[in-house]
Amino acid sequence: MRRALEVAVTGPPVDDGVSTDVDDVPVGAVLYGPDGTELATGRNERELTGDPTAHAEVLALRRGAERTGRWRLDGCTLVVTLEPCTMCAGALVLARVSTVVFGAWEPKTGAAGSLWDVLRDRRLNHRPEVYGGVLEAETATVLRAFFR
Repeated sequence: MRRALEVAVTGPPVDDGVSTDVDDVPVGAVLYGPDGTELATGRNERELTGDPTAHAEVLALRRGAERTGRWRLDGCTLVVTLEPCTMCAGALVLARVSTVVFGAWEPKTGAAGSLWDVLRDRRLNHRPEVYGGVLEAETATVLRAFFR
């Protein structure tokens, strides 16, 4: 989770010749392979790219799939600083991620136990293990500071 917090706060370097002072919500995600190696990271880039799907989790999944050459990320663990929304939870299920670890709970849009529980819905064909509230105070502090 500390690595995901680092990604949330610093974000990936952007070398596009344009100012990188963009106010995306500081959510960071790290995808780890089955052996624990870091495969990919993602930080919210909706404002930066103008892409409504550019959430930290989705970007980490895309980059991880590209790096491994396969869309099935079974055996992988995604660590993210904020509880995934329904879009991200759906992507995690479809990618067959084995474990999801998140920091702060999101009572307004959370889909890993707060508002919905997409990740553990028994009607779906894949259900990752879910661990919520990891370093919750630290991850929530970063988000609160952003919204002040």
